[in-house]
Amino acid sequence: MSEGKFGQLQAVIDEYKDTKGSLMPVMQKAQGIFGALTFEVQNFIAEKMDIPMTDVYGVATFYSQFALEPKGEHVISVCLGTACYVRGVQAVLDRLVEELDVEVGKTTKDRKFTLEATRCLGCCGLAPVMTIDGNVYARMTPEDVTRVLKEYS
Repeated sequence: MSEGKFGQLQAVIDEYKDTKGSLMPVMQKAQGIFGALTFEVQNFIAEKMDIPMTDVYGVATFYSQFALEPKGEHVISVCLGTACYVRGVQAVLDRLVEELDVEVGKTTKDRKFTLEATRCLGCCGLAPVMTIDGNVYARMTPEDVTRVLKEYS
């Protein structure tokens, strides 16, 4: 991590130091600066704000808006809601894991894709569904995965 980014984060912490309830806005700005709240970033926030690391980590892991590792260039979200699940989304997810060589919740080694599982994307009538960068792909089959991924290569 660059000294410049930690300098930016220090300026944010200084700006909020006398503000009650400042942890969330500091963490949001830190994620904006670094792209994620890595252990190193969380530790810096804890030390500089003089709060326990467990408090910072607790907030970082409780709220889904925070990422503990940088996301890839493209974020794939696969719906695991009931409608998608009963219509075979698990096979689609398995194919994505295989083709991308990445675990769910992780980013590919080349940082091209982050694969996430979600509970519901609100597209139940189009199940099974996945999104890439917010673009909806409906009625997915495992065979569709290769074609869709090529759109982002």
